[in-house]
Amino acid sequence: MSRDEILLAAKEHLFPAVIHYFDEPLVLDHAKDQYVWDADGRQYLDFFGGIVTVSVGHCNDKVRAAVHAQVDKLMHVSTLFATEPQAALAKTIAEKTPGRALSQSFFTNSGTEANETAVSLARMHTGSSEIVALRHSYHGRTEAGRGMTGQKTWRGPLPPAAGYSFIHNAYCYRCPFGQTYPSCELRCAHDAKEAIETTTSGRVAALIAEPIQGSGGFITPPKEYFPIVVDIVKQHGGIFISDEVQTGWGRTGKWFGIENWGVTPDVMTFAKGLGNGLPIGATTAKQEVAQSLKFLTLSTFGGNPVTTAAAKAVIDFVEEENLLANCDVVGQRLRERLLELQAKHPLIGDVRGMGLMQAIELVRDRETKEPAPQETTRLMDAARQEGLLIGKGGLYGNVIRISPPMNISAADVDEFARLLDLAFARVAA
Repeated sequence: MSRDEILLAAKEHLFPAVIHYFDEPLVLDHAKDQYVWDADGRQYLDFFGGIVTVSVGHCNDKVRAAVHAQVDKLMHVSTLFATEPQAALAKTIAEKTPGRALSQSFFTNSGTEANETAVSLARMHTGSSEIVALRHSYHGRTEAGRGMTGQKTWRGPLPPAAGYSFIHNAYCYRCPFGQTYPSCELRCAHDAKEAIETTTSGRVAALIAEPIQGSGGFITPPKEYFPIVVDIVKQHGGIFISDEVQTGWGRTGKWFGIENWGVTPDVMTFAKGLGNGLPIGATTAKQEVAQSLKFLTLSTFGGNPVTTAAAKAVIDFVEEENLLANCDVVGQRLRERLLELQAKHPLIGDVRGMGLMQAIELVRDRETKEPAPQETTRLMDAARQEGLLIGKGGLYGNVIRISPPMNISAADVDEFARLLDLAFARVAA
């Protein structure tokens, strides 16, 4: 199909709800490592990675080899049968979790499914039904996923599942209490106690939270936040579910994002980067929690031999290539270049994130912090014209999300900064 035929078929045969970043949709044809090419053959430096999903580079040779070998051997069985790829991946995940405390996994197809599984697990384990989530969160597109999502954009007009309450995240750039860190003494975190005692029965099943909120615009709490909030939730009978769909498997410089806060969750959920683009979801829990899920269940495609073989290859590649250190070192270089751009371009109000998960929030005025969503859209278009792909997020649609493959180099970061600088110049003009 030609580019125009692809766009026509998509317009006529896909749901209108399927959105694209650009008014003139970008039709991608092929990719390798940190680059993608469109249907016209133009190359782009990909610094978004399919929504924080391409963790070890497009069409990574090691992952492709594992996929090809498995396809030739066994492509599908459900969870009703045992396979070596599923067992090997589960064992590897258990060996990597904080303190090896989370040792049992259930595999699904996506982060949404993984989060719904985690919520069911928490409810069975505690005997309580009420779930606490964070404002600005995103946990999936299903009815339950929307129920635990704290953004109007992604909740939509349909009634979501009941049983979810929301507490403040530490969005320090836009503090809901008008305070400044650290003199605020983490008022947002301590407010969780009153929120639970006034908006729930007082006995909750779990807190589900992203260590760094993805769709929320890479909101990154200070180091004290999660220890305080998790302790409050535990005092009210709940367990802690860390949604590692975007922060998991090395991107922040540690295997799991929550490790940066020194908290060991009871349950973790994974997807996206674990499969490097292949559809996979996983819910991993402490043994005593996992044993609480006693009703009969299965997943037709969860634990698929091909996807689990790919995921194992991803983890092995991250370890063999020491990509945790690369995320730390090259991530620091990325942060430095973003701060340089902030000093040059008044549109950049805030720079935040960890490792190779960084964001810039665009504002029309640094004093008032008025969001700049139109300018953000123009910057996305300008970056595309310069041959650079970046992401967007945030409640106001004014945050640029930056999440390249974890095996990029400092030279890639410098080229990214050069192209983004040119894009800002286009917007200013």
